[in-house]
Amino acid sequence: MKNLDITIMGRDFRIACPEQEEASLMMAVDLLDGRIESIKRDGKVVGADRIAIMAALNIAHEMLSMKMSGTDVGMTEFRQRLLHMQEVIDQAMLEQNRLF
Repeated sequence: MKNLDITIMGRDFRIACPEQEEASLMMAVDLLDGRIESIKRDGKVVGADRIAIMAALNIAHEMLSMKMSGTDVGMTEFRQRLLHMQEVIDQAMLEQNRLF
């Protein structure tokens, strides 16, 4: 297990996570925080608790809708984004290694 420092809604949290799940957890953090920011920008929901609940509810609804419709498009897109992020990281690390 690894301890990760994450930020959601401007608040810092430390959570434990298996090392092999770190990348997917960070993507989940980014998804949730992005959804929260979107709800805040719309200005229709007031209060941190309500905004967080609406964001979580929206994400859960989307996941269940995909599951019930038998659509794996969301997971395919998620995997593609993860692979792209890994490629970007690998390229950045390669360039970083050249500096030393």
